[in-house]
Amino acid sequence: MLIKALVLAIYFVVLLLLGFLAKSRLQDSPSQYFLAGRGLSSFVLIGTMAATNFSAFTVFGASGAGYRDGLAFFPIMAFGTGFMALTFWLLGRRIWQMGRRHELVTPAELVGRLYGSRALAALFVLVMVVFTVPYLALQPLAGAKVLGQLFGLPPWAGAGLVTLIIAAYTLRGGMKAVAWTDVFQGLLMLALMLLALGLVAAHLGGWQAAFGQALASNPELFSRPGPRGVYTPAVWFSFLALWFFCDPMFPQLFQRFYSARSERALGRTMLWYPAICTVVFALPVAMGLLGRLYFPGLSGPAADNILPLLMTRVAGDFMGSLVLAAGLAALMSTMDSQLLTLASIFSRDLFPLLSGRQANGGLVGRVFVLCLALAGLVVALWSDATILQLGLSAFTGLAVLFPTVFFGLYLTRPRPAAGLASILAGEALVVAYHLKLLPTFGFLPAMPVMAASTLIYLLVQALAGGLSLPRFSGRGLLGLLAFGAVFAAAQDYWSWGRVGELAWGWPLWAWYFVALSGAQTLLTIWWLRTERV
Repeated sequence: MLIKALVLAIYFVVLLLLGFLAKSRLQDSPSQYFLAGRGLSSFVLIGTMAATNFSAFTVFGASGAGYRDGLAFFPIMAFGTGFMALTFWLLGRRIWQMGRRHELVTPAELVGRLYGSRALAALFVLVMVVFTVPYLALQPLAGAKVLGQLFGLPPWAGAGLVTLIIAAYTLRGGMKAVAWTDVFQGLLMLALMLLALGLVAAHLGGWQAAFGQALASNPELFSRPGPRGVYTPAVWFSFLALWFFCDPMFPQLFQRFYSARSERALGRTMLWYPAICTVVFALPVAMGLLGRLYFPGLSGPAADNILPLLMTRVAGDFMGSLVLAAGLAALMSTMDSQLLTLASIFSRDLFPLLSGRQANGGLVGRVFVLCLALAGLVVALWSDATILQLGLSAFTGLAVLFPTVFFGLYLTRPRPAAGLASILAGEALVVAYHLKLLPTFGFLPAMPVMAASTLIYLLVQALAGGLSLPRFSGRGLLGLLAFGAVFAAAQDYWSWGRVGELAWGWPLWAWYFVALSGAQTLLTIWWLRTERV
């Protein structure tokens, strides 16, 4: 117990020390405190963008899904999240340009600038806040699982301790502290997750022997639609498309587009992201799958505990504590970013709207950090959903914002009425699907929701002021078609229902998606060269 406590104490002290060394002052400008002075280099931007997106959902949600559904979940996250990197250029570059030109800090400020509508900006920020709180809640929920497994802490104590530490260094240091702690935690997460998988595989006789045992005992974990029959072709398509629409609408990712030092930094982030996603998501899914050999019979939220359970069984106190720190690194590197971004939203968007006056420096934002941290903590302790279910609720609501941002950036004269109608109709459908009032036709609810919100936007835009569709250069259009072909190739329905040949313990259809991510990387190199970045 002493060793566990010492390992975790050192980890938390390092985080607080980084936050102190990279501190921002209360009197700093908003762009300095919330955006690190718009000066994040390629290395830091890649690290903070990846670590921010790889949350408790990545480590605990993905390992739980790997336990329940096997390798079927790997391409959904690895390829699907990596493909989303295309939006770093389609949206991110224009957001960066607008941010520099007009000194924008929050997502709602961009929407207000594009549409000239306070009502639309207010609705946009309201949706962002409401649907980020469930995602925020994933982090203390997963932290409670780790600390409960290590020390037997009750859920409220584990979740409360994680929330307190994150709030402390976020309040102290602003974006600069968050970005550098993200880099540290991202590298730590990757190294320790590799170590964890190595320990589990070695305990079972090596990589091929481990997966050979898993295949012999649970062959359904190596094919689609998985043992529960979840990943039908329609659901598969839904997941791969969902990340493209929802991830750039995460407020903490959106705001990082402003923080880049240059377009080159954004381009390099886009380039490396697919490879990073492939490695990072392979690790927890593989561990969840192998966890079936040790702890059969887990279901629902209990399966999200598979990583802490595995480490307790396989590793000693020191190594087990180190590896579980990877899970804490993932969740803390997301929660700090969420808190900071939402603090900027409150102090610059909501507070002036509610009070009629500008916020006093960063003080109002810091107070809101504490309030949001408490709100996420309450939701975490109250919810009995799995991490995957809780995440999907947030993802669908945020995806509705995509048409408003995309068309606002690309149309010549975007109309506020189109954005308002799209968001209101889309969120109404989100509520209807949550209450199970409408059919999904075999897809995730996000697909009919996105189809409806996009069509409504285009219809209202056409009626209100004409539809001047976005124009791309010949090379730009060719590039988009090539990326579209890669996405179409990911709908490999001919491989459904069979395991097929194995290579290094995994079926060839799983390696096929590693190759698709490689193809995306090659396309990105060509794309960036044509854009001269």
